[in-house]
Amino acid sequence: MTVADKPLSAPLNVGFDYTRSVGPVLGTFVNGLRERRIHGVRGTDGRVHVPPVEYDPVTAAPLSEFVEVGTEGTVLSWSWVAEPLDGQPLARPFAWALVRLDGADTAMLHAVDAGAPEHVRTGMRVRVRWAAETVGHIRDIACFVPMGQKTDGAVPDPPPVAKREDGDPVSIVITPVHLKYQHSVSPGESRYLRALGEGRMLGQRCPSCEKVYIPPRGSCPTDGVPTTDEVDLPDTGIITTFCIVNVPFLGQRIKPPYVAAYVLLDGADIAFLHLVLGCAADEVRMGMRVRASWKPREEWGTTLENIDHFEPTGEPDAPYESFAHHL
Repeated sequence: MTVADKPLSAPLNVGFDYTRSVGPVLGTFVNGLRERRIHGVRGTDGRVHVPPVEYDPVTAAPLSEFVEVGTEGTVLSWSWVAEPLDGQPLARPFAWALVRLDGADTAMLHAVDAGAPEHVRTGMRVRVRWAAETVGHIRDIACFVPMGQKTDGAVPDPPPVAKREDGDPVSIVITPVHLKYQHSVSPGESRYLRALGEGRMLGQRCPSCEKVYIPPRGSCPTDGVPTTDEVDLPDTGIITTFCIVNVPFLGQRIKPPYVAAYVLLDGADIAFLHLVLGCAADEVRMGMRVRASWKPREEWGTTLENIDHFEPTGEPDAPYESFAHHL
């Protein structure tokens, strides 16, 4: 296999800051953590749930009787993490464990800083190690440590929380969420991505029904046969369906309103999602003819992001009947 035929592979990092309001139940829990206290809630059967739940898991009744529990507890089960990932509670090897705190009837998942796997066992007693600065977040509990065992070492700083006035209770928490993995694509997709690096739109045709797919599928969804015939397509097409984005969100690079649309390239039988600019959002319509607006050549890679957006060509709209079966 030559370098040109070798499937492409690259690391992917998908992430966002999960932001939520805490409400009265979780609000009591996180604000207690800020004061280095741990609260659970009593269920209708008398059990104490830690962390607290808003509704009883048996009867679904709303719960509001809070109970302060201890900062020591018992390990019910555990799993050793030899190579911690970014964003985990500790940067050195540790154990994920289910810990039932004294006074609680349910267990909470957290890290145990034990130093080595032979120092962890089911039934062992542990205590909370608090973060140096508590802010009103689950990571105010930096980790648990075995009772009577000295474990030194720094712990990560607590994550940010939404801004609040000094002294006010925490009402919103922000938790960064990230997924990192190595993504490898098929040989057909690799040729498609390499073609994008040359400014070409490369699809694949089914030899049975002759439908053209871009990006390539490897096999025809209609007939199930391999799509081995490659087809160069133009960078012009029509809008089949679209959405006007009016709501701002974290990481947004374009000020709303703007349009995300499915673009059906001329000669293709499947549309793909992309950005439409070059006209007012309320002027975009089904059947509108568009053309790719490519980024400067020096910014190209093996990605569909080489096309910055699609924009109107000014040509007459395509009749609905011509793309109705591509919706």
